[in-house]
Amino acid sequence: MESSLFRDRDFRLVAGSVGLSALGDWVAIVALGLFIGEQTNSGFLVAALWICLFGPSVVVSGFAGVLVDRIETTRLLAMVSGAGAIVAVVLAFTSAVPLALALTTLLGVVFAVSQPAEFALVPPLAGSRVQEANGHVETARYVGFGVGPLIGGLLFSIGGLELAMLVDAATFAAVAVAARALRIKRPPGELSEGEIAPRARDGIACLYRDSTLALVMTVAFGSLFFMSAVWVGELFFVEDVLGMGDVAYASMFSVWTVGMALGALLLSRRVAATALAVAGLAAATVQGAALAVPALWLSFAFFLACAFVGGTAHGVKNVMYRSLIHVRVPENLHGRAFAAYNAIRNTAELGAFAAGGFLVTAIGARGTLAYAGGLSAVAGLAGLLALRRIRRAEPVPGSA
Repeated sequence: MESSLFRDRDFRLVAGSVGLSALGDWVAIVALGLFIGEQTNSGFLVAALWICLFGPSVVVSGFAGVLVDRIETTRLLAMVSGAGAIVAVVLAFTSAVPLALALTTLLGVVFAVSQPAEFALVPPLAGSRVQEANGHVETARYVGFGVGPLIGGLLFSIGGLELAMLVDAATFAAVAVAARALRIKRPPGELSEGEIAPRARDGIACLYRDSTLALVMTVAFGSLFFMSAVWVGELFFVEDVLGMGDVAYASMFSVWTVGMALGALLLSRRVAATALAVAGLAAATVQGAALAVPALWLSFAFFLACAFVGGTAHGVKNVMYRSLIHVRVPENLHGRAFAAYNAIRNTAELGAFAAGGFLVTAIGARGTLAYAGGLSAVAGLAGLLALRRIRRAEPVPGSA
């Protein structure tokens, strides 16, 4: 029986850093959102905050990936985390909204580099146990997601933006220290004879060079676009359609997050290495269906049960997609590949928030869940059918 990955000191440091990064990110997101809301009472500026945070992951993804693949990864992670700590400290003492948005954009650049750097460290740590390692790392991330918003709201209520951002700065500093303490290194890959220097577009190119990976990335974009549009309608569905309150709405996110953690930690490791793509696309289908079917039977208990199923599928899907990239993309391209993957995901989510607002206005919250959730499931199902055709067209090993 193999020993736990957590017996390895470096793996504990990387998984802990991912969880701490997620916690700090959400402390900052919640605190900055509350600050801008209080200062301006403008929904447009709150939306601008999200664009400033996640837009850089789209705009500079190629260059971020090149940095991860051309600079020793633990040193790069320490440097960008240290820079993030400085930006967070300055934000703590910022009172002007335009300056806060500009500094938030710098935090977005830090996210764009640090996230692919963290995930590029998984294969050197895990060896052949990449899938299991991704399950643990994703679970650590979900713990940060679950706890971070609560801590961010509490800190803001106690000490305003200053206290929350100083705590966020402390999480950046802790990640920087952890990165410097890692014994394992991921040196930049050597260029082979005749190979040209890394280019910003290499990340997206390597994801779409492989037919299976290209299909999965396309489905990832489509299913996430429709899935994220559902989130806009969830509040109105819970409160206006189901007649429940704010606590009920928050409980849905808690149940979904618990499902994500269990799916990533317990179910994903049971999937055969040869079935990563099938399991990921099937999980995307289940996730979309779980978002859609509560519109058919208006029961809050049923809604929460679907949230648990959807969250579990979400956790499995994320581990499958990340493991598929680790397995099918050469290790010297992992930084660019994960930066490109983040760009795909964030592009879908940013577009979905606008689409979700339009759908809620046009067809209501119940219709948004039914149609957007259903289309997310259809995207996953179409991916499964397309994958079957790809595999039928592949040559049989050993055939002439």
